[in-house]
Amino acid sequence: MTLTPVFGVFIPQGWKMEYAGYGTSTDQWRRSVEIAQLAERVGLDSVWVYDHFHNVPKPAHESVFECWTMMAAISQVTSTIRLGQMVGCNLYRPPTLLAKITSTLDVISGGRLDWGIGAGWYENECRGYGYAFPTPKERIGMLREAVEIVTSMWTERETTYSGTFYQANRANCDPKPLQQPRPPIWIGGGGEQLTLRVVAQHADWSNFGGNPAEFMHKRDVLRQHCEKVGRDESSIRKSWSPEIAIRESEDDLKALQRTSVRRESYEDWKAGNLIGSRAEVTDKIGRYLEMGCSGFIPWCVDYPNSMSLEVFAEIARTFRQP
Repeated sequence: MTLTPVFGVFIPQGWKMEYAGYGTSTDQWRRSVEIAQLAERVGLDSVWVYDHFHNVPKPAHESVFECWTMMAAISQVTSTIRLGQMVGCNLYRPPTLLAKITSTLDVISGGRLDWGIGAGWYENECRGYGYAFPTPKERIGMLREAVEIVTSMWTERETTYSGTFYQANRANCDPKPLQQPRPPIWIGGGGEQLTLRVVAQHADWSNFGGNPAEFMHKRDVLRQHCEKVGRDESSIRKSWSPEIAIRESEDDLKALQRTSVRRESYEDWKAGNLIGSRAEVTDKIGRYLEMGCSGFIPWCVDYPNSMSLEVFAEIARTFRQP
């Protein structure tokens, strides 16, 4: 079965320091809206935000717009493009509340939610905001229970749940999401023993990255987990969220690398992301499609400039043509 590829993009929100030195917070928000509307106008499928509170690689007292507040606002200034989080941090909100937030967003957007969720990894941010940071095994257990609670609240009249980490007693979620049977669930993370098992059990979409060899290895691990839980691995679509920078000049690309939060050599950065000329990026997307990736959700390294986004949208159209 040939799957139609999905092309989305993160929009700027400040997490990666893209708004440092860029006007006032009002100017920054206006630019986020402009980029979201541009993404819709040029035909991309979805816009995405991160679920983080302060800047990386370290807190810098620069703007970071909050995930769900931002998504609610963007839903009202767009009309067709889908809205996602790559990925929500399960540690920051109880799943009963998250069911209400996600259901509300699906309704107010007219059924455009892609729900992204992960176990959480940013210990410094958790400590800074007063959230507990359990062990990896506990965080994955919490993720599994949270997905079960949210999906139950989306679809059942009431939810009573008694888990190791979460409990609910006749929890209501009204209104229900508009999408039927429910919004798509994207689970992010490539932990091979635990996270990918949760993906095998509950996800419609996986999200893990890396260079081609790393991507194929994660897919093989996911396939093994699917076999153990009795699920067809091909029923889970695979997505990739690399950085993207499209320029014809190698010198321009090397200059843009200085704005990346990834601390790696230029060669590794280029190998594991959508970095290069238009032709190089097109070829790499084709290679990942051949490996079974059908969702591309990059972060534009040149934000708040929109050049990479616009060229990416042009490339995306070539993959949709019959």
